[in-house]
Amino acid sequence: MGDRTGDVSLVDLAREYLRRKYDKPGNVFVGVVHRLDRPVSGVLLLARTSKAAARLSEQFRKHTVRKVYHCVAEGRPPKSTGELVDWLVKDEARNLTRIVPGAEEGKLSRLTYRCLKSVGPLSLLEIELLTGRSHQIRVQLSSRGWPICGDAKYGSKTKLDGWLALHAAALTFEHPTQHEPITVTAPHPTEWKRFGL
Repeated sequence: MGDRTGDVSLVDLAREYLRRKYDKPGNVFVGVVHRLDRPVSGVLLLARTSKAAARLSEQFRKHTVRKVYHCVAEGRPPKSTGELVDWLVKDEARNLTRIVPGAEEGKLSRLTYRCLKSVGPLSLLEIELLTGRSHQIRVQLSSRGWPICGDAKYGSKTKLDGWLALHAAALTFEHPTQHEPITVTAPHPTEWKRFGL
């Protein structure tokens, strides 16, 4: 099976993994509780039951999940830490998000950043999403002159063969049945070594 591009989806891979691991015949449930843009790497949370999916989705809706990303950006922020606040609107036809003047048109979008390291014209940033809008990190950084490497859609000059230097580094959430905090992390892709950060 594949998605509309013909690529095998992560959900299909997860279904097959669960089918084999638990020797499950027939249909295997996999609940998608949040999303990552296709060219983004890192942690993606999936649920094995509909009840878990509903409980986890509710945590995302209530913004109680801590989402930490790392990215390699072109340029250097003027301060080592900061908060970016904008109003964003998605152009569905062009699959682009843009910043607009205020609440009449857009949705409030907030993130914090911390510059972990800079080498030459590149910066390794840690981003914590306080809201979760489509392309939020990409458009908010680009609008300040710090596009994410590989993100031609939002102004990057760095070509990376179809991937972005944007990585979902960690998710912290409450276990859907045991109600204890869980943090899941993912190491940077090996391709990031090219940046020297």
